[in-house]
Amino acid sequence: MTSINTNLSAMTALQSLKSTQSNLGKTQSQISTGLRVGEASHNASYWSIATQMKSDNGALSAVKDSIQQSKALINTFTSALDKTLVYLNKMKEGLVAATQPGADLAKINTEFKANIEGMKSAATSAQFNGQNWLISAPSAAAGTAASDVNIVVSYDAKNNSVGQLAIDIEDIQLFETNTTTDGGILNQGTTPASKYMDSVVGMNLEDTTFAAKNTAGKEADLKVMLTTIDTAITAVTKGSSMLGANKALLETQEEFIGALSNNLTAGVSAFVDADMNEASTRLQALQTQQQLGVQALSIANQNSQMILRLFQ
Repeated sequence: MTSINTNLSAMTALQSLKSTQSNLGKTQSQISTGLRVGEASHNASYWSIATQMKSDNGALSAVKDSIQQSKALINTFTSALDKTLVYLNKMKEGLVAATQPGADLAKINTEFKANIEGMKSAATSAQFNGQNWLISAPSAAAGTAASDVNIVVSYDAKNNSVGQLAIDIEDIQLFETNTTTDGGILNQGTTPASKYMDSVVGMNLEDTTFAAKNTAGKEADLKVMLTTIDTAITAVTKGSSMLGANKALLETQEEFIGALSNNLTAGVSAFVDADMNEASTRLQALQTQQQLGVQALSIANQNSQMILRLFQ
């Protein structure tokens, strides 16, 4: 039956054309954005998973930044410790020279003072982001040792927790406080009266007590001083080694975090990224379908015009 009120052929052609144009719009959007799931309405499940993975990846990126900062922090303190070892070895050489009969103790003592000031300067200058573990440790977190400082090394997405590495600051603390007078590796001494020989920063070959002693007494004190210097060298070397070991751990962890981040990025891509080869091929097919749909609709509309011939 032919009707002038209802053109079924035109309605079918129009519906097909609308569907083609809708698919064409989606494909064009994929090509312009590079995403096949750009919002929740495209695929709620994939969009939700990808959004969570992006969030976790952001946390891992923050962890990676923290690790890089910690490495720079450790490098700063390691440089100061290495410089301290240079000064300590110079003092050790001076003490060996001081045991020689006729040694110029005043000149050696002047060199001691310069080396001591150099160590103080190295320790106080080792600042990074407002922190200096060589002269004063930041406040320890609850439940940790007073000398421990925790640095961020990982993120647990399942338990929403941050993994931390505890570093014992006591192993590298050259001075207990920033006044450089209250203890630490370089300022340990049993009593104020004996600090001229059992405290590195208090070592003084012109001390009145030392000067008043006979040759045998001075030799005994010089031996104590050598022991003091060797003890300090051992302690600073231990602290530097500890920092080096932790830096190596951070480098390994940084590499692992980078691999995790890459895997998450690849996972997000698998869920939401468009296959550009497939999308471009689909676009050409849909453009062809659109042209054919327009022609089909035109033909269907022309069928109604044929009714006019019946009345001619």
